[in-house]
Amino acid sequence: MSLQQMITKLIFKLPDGILVRMAGGKPVQIRGRVLEPQLQLVAWNGRNAPPMSSLQPEVAQAAVKEQLDSMAAPLEPGVKTEDFTIPGPDRNEIPVRLYRPETQDPKAPLLVYYHMGGGVIGDLETCNAWCSILASVVKCPVLSVDYRLAPQHKFPAGIDDCIQAYEWGVRNAGRYGAPEGVAAVGGDSMGGNFSAIISQEMQREHKPLPAYQLLIYPAVDLVEEYPSQKDFGETFSLSTDTMEWFMDQYLPEGFDRADQLLSPAQTGELEGLPPAVLVTAGHDPLCDEGDDYAKRLKAAGVPVKHKCFETLPHAFTAFTGFSPGSRKACLEIADMVRETVARL
Repeated sequence: MSLQQMITKLIFKLPDGILVRMAGGKPVQIRGRVLEPQLQLVAWNGRNAPPMSSLQPEVAQAAVKEQLDSMAAPLEPGVKTEDFTIPGPDRNEIPVRLYRPETQDPKAPLLVYYHMGGGVIGDLETCNAWCSILASVVKCPVLSVDYRLAPQHKFPAGIDDCIQAYEWGVRNAGRYGAPEGVAAVGGDSMGGNFSAIISQEMQREHKPLPAYQLLIYPAVDLVEEYPSQKDFGETFSLSTDTMEWFMDQYLPEGFDRADQLLSPAQTGELEGLPPAVLVTAGHDPLCDEGDDYAKRLKAAGVPVKHKCFETLPHAFTAFTGFSPGSRKACLEIADMVRETVARL
C-alpha cells in the first residue's frame, strides 16, 4: 500500500460530520435518501473532473481503471484465484479469473460473473474484491469474465462472450468442485443486464437455465424513461449523460434499443425464469427500473430476494475498500445469495 493510499484510508475513517464538512458542508439528500459521507467526499473531490462523455473511449477506459485500482480492497482471506482463458466466439479467447474459497459447499453452483461498465469500461480488477466476497460467503467457485468492450468491439461482441462463458461454465462446473451441468449468472450494472438477458435467452433456446440470477443495480430497460433517471441524473457515480455515452459506444448506429439482447425488461415473458437476487442503489438513475423489474419477476411467480440500499450510489461493489456501507451491503448481498442457494 502506497503512502497516498494510507492517508486516504485514514481520511475516510474520520467522523461522518467532519467528512460532510470536507465535502461541501451539508449532506447530499435526494428523495429523503442521504448519501454515505465517505462517498459524498469522493464525489466532492471529483466534482471538477471532465465528464466521461468528453473523453476518447481509450482515455476513459484507462482513467477509470486507474481510479478504481487506487481504491481497490484486498481479496477476502482464504480465497485463491487463478487466471486463464476459455474459448470464445469467432475463435477469440476470453480471459477469466476463477475464485475458490478454502471451504467450498459442494452443493453451491459455479457463479459466472460479469463486471460493470456500460459495456465500455471495466475488467477483471473492477470486481476483484467483490468476487472474492461472493466466493467466501457463498462458499462457491466464482468465474469472473473479461468480455470484449466497445467501441473496439461493438454489440453483440460483449454479450456473445458472456453467453459463451456461461455455457462453458455449465460444461465445466464439476471440474471446480461444483455440481455438474449447472451454473448461475451474476453481474452489476451492465453485468446485471447480461445476466438477465442470459437467463431469458437460455429459456428461449430451451437450454439449461442458470441456477439463479444475481442482478445488482442492473440496466434492464434502454427504452423507457423512469423518474429516477431525472431525480438522480447528475449524481455520483453514474449520470444519465454517461449512460447515453456508453450506449453511443456500445451499439451500432440505429440499433433498436428494445431488442431482447439489450433490454430484458421489454419482454413480457418472465414466467419460469431462475430465482433472482435483485439489488438496487438508492442514489442511482437505474434504481427505479431495477425495482420495477423485481416487482415484475415476483408477479410472474419467480422467487425474488430484493433490496434497495438507499444510502449508496451506483457501482458500490467497487467501493468496499473505503466505504463502510458498501462493504456491509456486499456482505449482505452475498448472504442473500447464500440463502438462495440453500433453497435450490
